[in-house]
Amino acid sequence: MSQDQSHFITDIIDADLRSGKHSTVVTRFPPEPNGYLHIGHAKSICLNFGLARKYAGRCHLRFDDTNPTTEDIEFVESIKRDLRWLGFDWGEHLYFSSDYYERLYQHAVELITTGKAYVDSLDEQQIRDYRGSVTEPGKNSPYRDRPMDESLDLFRRMREGEFDEGAHVVRAKIDMAADNMKLRDPPIYRIKKAHHYRTGTDWVIYPLYDFTHCLSDSYEGITHSLCTLEFDNNRALYDWILANTTVDCRPEQTEFARLALSYTLMSKRKLLQLVKQGAVGGWDDPRMPTLAGFRRRGVSPEAIRAFCDMIGVAKANSLVDIGKLEYCIRDDLNQRAPRVMAVLQPLEVVISNFPEGEVEMLDAPSFPSDVGKEGSRQLPLSGVIYIERDDFMQDPPKGFHRLAPGREVRLRYAHHVLRCDEVVRDDRGEVVRLVCSYDADAKDRKVKGTIHWVSKAHAVTATVRLYDRLFSTERPEGIEDLNPSSLVELQGCMLEPSIASAEGGDRFQFERQGYFCIDSVESQPDALVINRTVSLRDSWAKVQARGKERTPQKRQKRDPRPSKDRASAPRAARELSPQQQEHMDRHVAKGVAAADAHRLASNPLLGTWFDAALTTHDAPQSVANWLLNEVSRHLKEQAELPFDGAALGELVALVDGGSIGQSAAKRVLAKMLDSGGRPQAIVDELGLAQLDESALGAIIDGVIASHPDEAARFRDGKSALMGFFVGQVMRATKGRADPKQANSLLRSKLSS
Repeated sequence: MSQDQSHFITDIIDADLRSGKHSTVVTRFPPEPNGYLHIGHAKSICLNFGLARKYAGRCHLRFDDTNPTTEDIEFVESIKRDLRWLGFDWGEHLYFSSDYYERLYQHAVELITTGKAYVDSLDEQQIRDYRGSVTEPGKNSPYRDRPMDESLDLFRRMREGEFDEGAHVVRAKIDMAADNMKLRDPPIYRIKKAHHYRTGTDWVIYPLYDFTHCLSDSYEGITHSLCTLEFDNNRALYDWILANTTVDCRPEQTEFARLALSYTLMSKRKLLQLVKQGAVGGWDDPRMPTLAGFRRRGVSPEAIRAFCDMIGVAKANSLVDIGKLEYCIRDDLNQRAPRVMAVLQPLEVVISNFPEGEVEMLDAPSFPSDVGKEGSRQLPLSGVIYIERDDFMQDPPKGFHRLAPGREVRLRYAHHVLRCDEVVRDDRGEVVRLVCSYDADAKDRKVKGTIHWVSKAHAVTATVRLYDRLFSTERPEGIEDLNPSSLVELQGCMLEPSIASAEGGDRFQFERQGYFCIDSVESQPDALVINRTVSLRDSWAKVQARGKERTPQKRQKRDPRPSKDRASAPRAARELSPQQQEHMDRHVAKGVAAADAHRLASNPLLGTWFDAALTTHDAPQSVANWLLNEVSRHLKEQAELPFDGAALGELVALVDGGSIGQSAAKRVLAKMLDSGGRPQAIVDELGLAQLDESALGAIIDGVIASHPDEAARFRDGKSALMGFFVGQVMRATKGRADPKQANSLLRSKLSS
């Protein structure tokens, strides 16, 4: 957080320093190494490290590694890497809870010795039954008054590995009738016979979070232990453990509102589910809300820190609009990203009167004047160029100031004015080339439209990935809410030659297109892969696809508040012929979104496939989604596919009917693209049919039985574990389960 920012936590610290309670400030960031850091962690990182910086104190990095079944050194290294990228350093203060295992064990012994803890031999279900509910008090375990010597002996033998998992647990002896269920004799140690990434097999018992966290804070002399609001009920147990053990330091826990971001998941378990099921390309997929994903997408650490400053620190949870994050990203990249010209959907333009064989070099600034940065690049102009396909219309509406037959536009950074003289079409009626003439000395002529362009002879070819929000709903629950349009890959994009020397991670603004970044993983010098970081607000994109006249609007100052969701409008407004407009109206009347209907109507081939698919599955929007997002790019690459629109409709029907899931459907489609065939036959051949409720229920029973600790935590109120269980079920079924049905059955079985 910014050093000049004040909030209720700084008020607490100021009061502590004035009273002499503390002479220095020591905070900590304590991640569990079971996944990559995400944007929600960034808020806590900026808060804890920011406060240490503000008060000239220190912030510790401590890995809470007490669950060997989920933790890995990969996650440790990724967390350290992300912290440094975000701009923070812990110096010599790197710690692991696993370093404290012996001290923690001795403090558990101390609690048993003083009668404040005991070894309980009830099984998991019995412990749960004895705990009562929020309206009924619990009852004492029959082992609660087990003699101290017996508990100590059992605890020692637990450590030596004599017992199976679940045979015994150590529980704090507090109050089984407490209103706060966290105080109803909570477990503090359990048996887990699993390899630990740091301690190997030295330990077979592991402390639980509530026991470990407060004592680790005490060992390190933490003055202000800052947690998010879901740990509010844990504070009483935090204080109880410190009050009943022999420690020199008793930190105090303070809770603040965690970051909840619209159209974003913050659960590491649910994000892990996406990774394991192949819904994304990994933890660093540019669509993921992980810091690694943001970095690969081209977001700067400065933008993340600015966003954390903007949202501030509060006591009450609220949903933050993702538009605020996008605003911070744009605002930052506007200052740091040099401008280049890129044509993402090229249309060839032959300039008939351009001197043959000549190349004119134009000087173009790398930054606009209001940014305050200098620098320029040379742009070659030749007799054949590419322009954006959407910068041409055969019959343009009023307000369209780009290229059309007989119309003129100015070329960006040139004095030249281009006039369209001839439109060349292929056998299907698609525009494949424009023949234009140019006025080489038109500096003083007034022309309304200016378009960007790239010289064909000098263009750099690239694959451009247009990333959008990963989820289609404001409050996503999991994989079932994925946005099918979160990634659109464009092949054969043409870029100006200045980008040829760019390296992975370099950022640019593609003029009139958005902010982009060279992919740091897959891009090669001879095969550029470029990721869109965030889009620009294109004025023409606001024009509805029906060809309505654009209403002039006054230019307003930038506002951090997000604009309305743009999902309902097409990214570019290509004007339709009267016949195409009729097709679009028909699609919209059937329930197809305007942007999708526009794409279908503007491309006769897609329209034909769409109509054919509806003959076998009358679900217009579902068919449109699959056609536009999964099939259209293959139609561009091949004149014919080994299956027809009717087969596509059959495939979508299998998905909509619950016979197969999304991931299985993509496997079927890949098979159809390779060798044709009917979808149902491929499903049968590959064994991809979804499981019925009986078979799924049996697998769910096995998953729950294999994860008793997680099941107990879910029943105790850790509802976020649902994503973990759904992921386990999807993995156990190899993707043959319906996620929604699995979710429903899991909730039913975990609640029983």
